[in-house]
Amino acid sequence: MSRKINISKHKGNTHWSIQVTDLYGTEHHLGYSSKLGDDMLAEIERQANDIWANEVKPKEDLLSKAIANCIELDIKRGVEPNLD
Repeated sequence: MSRKINISKHKGNTHWSIQVTDLYGTEHHLGYSSKLGDDMLAEIERQANDIWANEVKPKEDLLSKAIANCIELDIKRGVEPNLD
């Protein structure tokens, strides 16, 4: 995974959406902005650097992995997975 800053604007919208992704793939939404001047871009970069300086590796969710592996095994055996 890589660190990145994503500034996007959907067609017809008047505001930009600002997201930062850290080294572990965790997305952090910084908010919306109607203007993207030099001052705003510098603030986005500062906030991104703060996030990256404090990023923490997420804990591994072993239960979810075990369930996903069971589902995968069922599919390989030709059995329809049932989580009930």
